[in-house]
Amino acid sequence: MNKRQARIFALASTGVAVLAFLLLTLDSHRQFPKLTNEQNLTPQVVRGKDVWHKYNCINCHTIFGEGAYYAPDLTKIAQQRGEPYLRAYMRDPAKFYDEQRHRRLMPRQDLSETEITDLIAFLDWVSRVDNQGWPPRPILVAGSSLPGADLTIDQQKQVAAAPAGGKAPQAPAARPVQSQDNPIALGQAVFRSASPACMACHSVAPGVNLAGPSLAGVAARAQQILGSGGYKGRAKDVAGYIRESIVDPSAHLVPGDMYSANGVSFMPNTYGKSLQPDQVEQLVAYLTSLK
Repeated sequence: MNKRQARIFALASTGVAVLAFLLLTLDSHRQFPKLTNEQNLTPQVVRGKDVWHKYNCINCHTIFGEGAYYAPDLTKIAQQRGEPYLRAYMRDPAKFYDEQRHRRLMPRQDLSETEITDLIAFLDWVSRVDNQGWPPRPILVAGSSLPGADLTIDQQKQVAAAPAGGKAPQAPAARPVQSQDNPIALGQAVFRSASPACMACHSVAPGVNLAGPSLAGVAARAQQILGSGGYKGRAKDVAGYIRESIVDPSAHLVPGDMYSANGVSFMPNTYGKSLQPDQVEQLVAYLTSLK
């Protein structure tokens, strides 16, 4: 290649690179409104973003992979915890975590109710942005992060696209199950793959309380609660109590400020619709086995 050919090649390569950059940039801007749900970017969401910056939340937390990595990533926190939990937590974090015992240090910011409402609206909008799997490894909130966070990005997309009650992919380390397997094994798979994943808030290890109480020995505790005289629900036996806790979590509230507020459980009340009846029964079978 002589000098003239080299010059032409360099100019042509630069031109192709610039053209590709411009096309990709234009395509990104074309997709932004759809990916970000621009139509939902309300004035309240914008005010919530201002609250986020006013209290320097980004100094400890991250969203979309940006921020400090001192505290959990909050990109999907609104879907993981729900509005009642976030509102109670923002009002007084100390009711949820003890600094000495849990080694967590979330300062009380004394946000007004309006600021809390706006900030939740902002976090809810953030959680619904199609971030296409970014960040690839979000900091865990407790036990797990995104629903099915132990799944690969492709598997998470399959879960999101699957119809309610459809077959969900299993985590890489999970034992594959078949429909003819023991209901307990099937229930354990549901525990990992439901959306939101049960394991995002519950541990099955004794004494390890996350956002929700540990489910170790839940069957024995259910029996005690049913016989205590203080039970407020409609269940007649252990299986009924666990089933009721899944599909109607506010029927009987577990004591503790970190589990409910104003008579409403922080546990999502969507499993009755998002899970098929047989999946609920499999989950009941699994949890009933945790004696």
